[in-house]
Amino acid sequence: MLKKVFDPLIAWYLGTLKAGGYPLIALLMAIESSVLPLPSELVIPPAAHLAKTGQIPLGLPGIVIAGTLGSWLGATIMYWAARLAGRPLFLRYGRLILVTPDKIEGAERWAAHYGSMGIFISRLLPVVRHLIGIPAGIVRMNYRLFSLYTLLGSAVWCSVLCYAGIKMGEDPQFMNGEWHRITLWLGGAMLVLGGLYYFLVHRQMKKRAE
Repeated sequence: MLKKVFDPLIAWYLGTLKAGGYPLIALLMAIESSVLPLPSELVIPPAAHLAKTGQIPLGLPGIVIAGTLGSWLGATIMYWAARLAGRPLFLRYGRLILVTPDKIEGAERWAAHYGSMGIFISRLLPVVRHLIGIPAGIVRMNYRLFSLYTLLGSAVWCSVLCYAGIKMGEDPQFMNGEWHRITLWLGGAMLVLGGLYYFLVHRQMKKRAE
């Protein structure tokens, strides 16, 4: 089902990437970091593979930077929309942009539990990554701090996706749109990153709170 939905988009993206270049990558990553269900696994890894094999005139550092800036832009839009509109408006009309009250409340619990550093780790996790700007905006989190952690987390995630694209780009099934294969592979990477965050950051935060 998902493959049928994304196949036309993948075909268009691969055909347009050479001409669209970095701005196209940034635009799609901005969309991915807003409310639309566009997986970043469809954006960065194919670009990294095509760049590595010389099929498009892009560099891997440029792809990471474009993806990072695009993610920050999308998250910024969500942040300011939530900050200006407020929580009641999002709860009432969020469904119109695919943001349900359950998702908002889940993102709020995440933000309350992990604090500002949760912005960083949220960029590495599905669902939370494109919604975290809402609670950050609602509580009027310092925008500079929000931007810093968003940029850092997005840079790490885009780098991981680039590496995955290089390693798995030679897989014909992946390049034909079987993006769930790379999602499973990236699950292991997210577990490792999550473990590092828990032991190096979360435990320290808990000790300070006590």
